[in-house]
Amino acid sequence: MSTATHSDRWSERAGRVDWAAVGADIDADGGAPLPGLLTSEEAATIADLYDRPKLFRSTVDMNRHRFGSGEYRYFATPYPEPIERLKQALYPRLLPIARDWSARLGRPAPWPDTLDEWLAVCHAAGQTKSTAILLRYGPGDWNALHRDLYGELVFPLQVVIGLDRPGIDHTGGEFLLVEQRARAQSRGTATQLEQGDGFVFTTRDRPVRTARGWSAAPVRHGVSTVRSGHRRTLALVFHDAA
Repeated sequence: MSTATHSDRWSERAGRVDWAAVGADIDADGGAPLPGLLTSEEAATIADLYDRPKLFRSTVDMNRHRFGSGEYRYFATPYPEPIERLKQALYPRLLPIARDWSARLGRPAPWPDTLDEWLAVCHAAGQTKSTAILLRYGPGDWNALHRDLYGELVFPLQVVIGLDRPGIDHTGGEFLLVEQRARAQSRGTATQLEQGDGFVFTTRDRPVRTARGWSAAPVRHGVSTVRSGHRRTLALVFHDAA
C-alpha cells in the first residue's frame, strides 16, 4: 500500500508524467497527453458531481449562446478536493513551459512560483470568478472552436481530462485543436480522451520558429460532434475570470 497521504497522491500522479516528452510534444503540436491523472472510479465520481448544482456558480447552455450544443457548469470555490489538488499539482509542472514560451516570444512572464500567488494576482486585477469547468455532451452535441481567456491575465496552458470511456460511453466527441499558421492553411488535430487521462494544450497561442526568430501562432480548441452516448470532461484553467 502506498504511504502517500490523501492530499499528496495528486502530486505523485503528476510526477509520474514524462514531462520532458510533454514539453517536446507541446512544442511541436500545441498539445500533449497527460496519462493517468485520475482512476476510473475518480473520473466517474467527478462526472457525477454535475447533478449537484450547489457545487457550481453558473450553468451555460452552449446552444443559447451559439457556442455549439451541450452544457457546462463552472465550479464554485472552494473546489472539491480532487479538482483543487490537481490544479495545485499541475501548475508547477506547467510553469517552466509557460516561462520558456514567454521568453521565446519576448513577452513578460508574470506567473509566480505557486498557483495561490498567481490567483492572488488575478484577484487583485479584478479576475475573481472561478474557472474550473464540468462539461456534458449528448448525441449531436459539439463545442465551437474558442479560447478560454476571461480577462487580461492569462496562464498560457490549460488541461482537459476525460471522464467517460470513448467507444463505450460515447462515440465521436474528439478534442480538437486548430492552429492558424502564418501565410498557410490552418492545421487541425483531433484527440480522443481516454477516461482519467488529461491533455494539456495552449490557451491562446504557441511559439513557432520562423526565418526571423519566433512568432505566436494562434490556436483554438473545441469538440467534434458526439455521435452517440454521453461525453463528460473536466477542464482546468489556471487563471480566474473577470
